Amino acid sequence: MFSALLRTMRPKQWAKNVFVFAGIFFDGRVYDLHRLARSLVAFAIFCLISSAVYLVNDLADIEKDRQHPVKKYRPLASGTLKPIVAKVAAVVISVPSLLGAFWLDAKFGWVVLIYAVAMVLYSFVLKNLVIIDVMTVAAGYVLRVLAGALVVVVTRFSPWLYVCTTLLALFVAINKRRHELLLLAGNANNHRVSLQEYSVAFLDEMTSVVTATALAAYSFYTFSAPNLPENHLMMLTIPFVIYGIFRYLYLIHSKNLGGTPEDIILGDRPLLITLLLFVLTAGLVLYSPALFG
Repeated sequence: MFSALLRTMRPKQWAKNVFVFAGIFFDGRVYDLHRLARSLVAFAIFCLISSAVYLVNDLADIEKDRQHPVKKYRPLASGTLKPIVAKVAAVVISVPSLLGAFWLDAKFGWVVLIYAVAMVLYSFVLKNLVIIDVMTVAAGYVLRVLAGALVVVVTRFSPWLYVCTTLLALFVAINKRRHELLLLAGNANNHRVSLQEYSVAFLDEMTSVVTATALAAYSFYTFSAPNLPENHLMMLTIPFVIYGIFRYLYLIHSKNLGGTPEDIILGDRPLLITLLLFVLTAGLVLYSPALFG
């Protein structure tokens, strides 16, 4: 039962919560151990609250997941985990997590609460509304970034990064819908109501718009954000962003992936190396001004 519960909490998807560290990283405060500790606690809280949300989501989707070729093996859909256990676990996890969030910082606590409410609404209502569904998913990533910025009280964090996060999250969410549409084929409508409103052509058009806008927004950030080094060397990270997005599109269109973003990133070596090189280059630019001066 514990193993089934842990699988339903989806620890693999805790990787999404690294967006909490965007605030401290791009604010140039990673070396501040006090702020770093607060970011780590914030990350842990988001891991717990997101797991509670996953439990609620799977409870709401038991019957629909049983019609999905992959999700039917989830513990609740397959009958391995009893619904009452998932319900109790969701409450036991979420209540202390929310209390801990408000204890850490009141503003941070409100963002966590808004995230939890938004994701529960998504599980029951919003995921069935075309376009609103992917926008809600994107909002979850932006709230993670906002929470991370609030908990460390950033002073040099550019608003451009909220725009970039929104566009990147939309890019991932749209292509996840595309994967679901192709995977489920004629059964798509029975699994998710909003899928009947989408088509592959429409999703590809959305991807084109979001991709172009994301690249433009990030490029503007690298040379126009006032908090960056004046030498504009953050522009060195643009090629990694371009390659990373194109590589992701290649995996979706040529390898028929796209269902689980964290599996794509962690499972594809070129994409993972690109991400690491991006973080390394951005870190050198932000934290070694003397070296690049």
